[in-house]
Amino acid sequence: MTTLLAFLLTLAILVVFHEYGHYAVARLCGVRVLRFSVGFGRIIASRRDRNGTEWALSAIPLGGYVKMLDEREGEVAAEDLPLTFNRKPVLQRMAIVVAGPLANLVLAILLYWGLFVHGIVVLKPIVAAPEANTPAAVAGIADGDTVVSVDGEPVADWQGLHWEILKRGLRDGRVSMETRSQEGHLASRQLDLAGIDLADVDADPLDKIGLKRFLPDFPAVIGQTLPEGRAAQAGLRAADRVLAIDDQAIANWDDMVAIVRASPEQALGFLVERAGQRITLSITPASVPGKGNRIGQIGATPQVDEQQLAGLRGEVRFGPAEAMKRALYRTWDLSTFSLEMLGRLVIGQASLKNLSGPVTIADYAGRSAEAGPASFIAFLALISVSLAVLNLLPIPLLDGGHLLYYSAEFLTGRPVPDSVQELGQKIGAALLATLMFFALFNDLQRLFTG
Repeated sequence: MTTLLAFLLTLAILVVFHEYGHYAVARLCGVRVLRFSVGFGRIIASRRDRNGTEWALSAIPLGGYVKMLDEREGEVAAEDLPLTFNRKPVLQRMAIVVAGPLANLVLAILLYWGLFVHGIVVLKPIVAAPEANTPAAVAGIADGDTVVSVDGEPVADWQGLHWEILKRGLRDGRVSMETRSQEGHLASRQLDLAGIDLADVDADPLDKIGLKRFLPDFPAVIGQTLPEGRAAQAGLRAADRVLAIDDQAIANWDDMVAIVRASPEQALGFLVERAGQRITLSITPASVPGKGNRIGQIGATPQVDEQQLAGLRGEVRFGPAEAMKRALYRTWDLSTFSLEMLGRLVIGQASLKNLSGPVTIADYAGRSAEAGPASFIAFLALISVSLAVLNLLPIPLLDGGHLLYYSAEFLTGRPVPDSVQELGQKIGAALLATLMFFALFNDLQRLFTG
């Protein structure tokens, strides 16, 4: 239910902002707006304002539209001809078309600005000891190092580290990092990423490089168990301390996780200390998808000492002016990177598995909503940027396709012939149908394979 409600709220906010951009500029240019609809298909509820615009909620909540008075869509009374979209100067029509995507970019800027002003609790970019032979290990990164910058760009949190490595690694294949050791010594590290596919959606790019979050040594004490998990079903409770599994001593949480992950659908004997008493439980880890194989999972989380985690957290907060500067930069950075990734898809340098459809968006909407308001707002900003970039692509049926036609009209002084527009619409429909097919295919594959 959380996922569904978060998805519907995401769509409602993004669609309303996008379509209101079209609506506001159309009214400003003197165009009569007949209908403003959130959703497609049969109208569920509507009301008409004093300007004659019907504000409607439609049955299929996967988008929306603004319907304007236009001679190409029906007969128009002579006195209303000055109010038609098609009779407006080409620059005004271009402004109306581009206003929707721009509204989404403005929304993203405002959301990021609000986050930066309010402050965000973040994980500091402190890394654990990398696995042997990974680029991070070869570069000499050690347990507890803090990443200070990536190619000269300051890094304040783990998400920023992830973003800078992904962006720069895809472009250059080599990344320079400055790190600070636990003793306070600064060092320059060179990561050679040749041969590593950072665009592979099935794996965390930082994981491939060998950069993992530093975590303190948690004891093997149960914090929570999922009601439907194998641990709860077998009788494991919060505050239980796991002493051994199949007579193998357990020193910390990682020891327990390693055995559980390696034993999907295999009965394990847990020696547990509970309220001073030792008891034995038989737990069979469920088999779930892992990275290229099946792994075991019992549905339990560790008991966490908040004081241990305090040093790993920080807060990012800026004044209004600096927050706006950073919000503009973040929105621009995301927009250009999105275009770059689309270009890589077209020329075959990135896998079509990177495409996501409504199922994946709904999944992440639900996850971000459960993680808290700040996470959901950041998710909204990201999707708003993606929607703007997608709509500005020069594909007929999208805003960018209409903008392409009107740009040609502006340059040549005459409208693009109807026959050319009709052909373009067919090509555009085929392209969008192909993209939607791959996006839904990827959605379903992730849903059923994890």
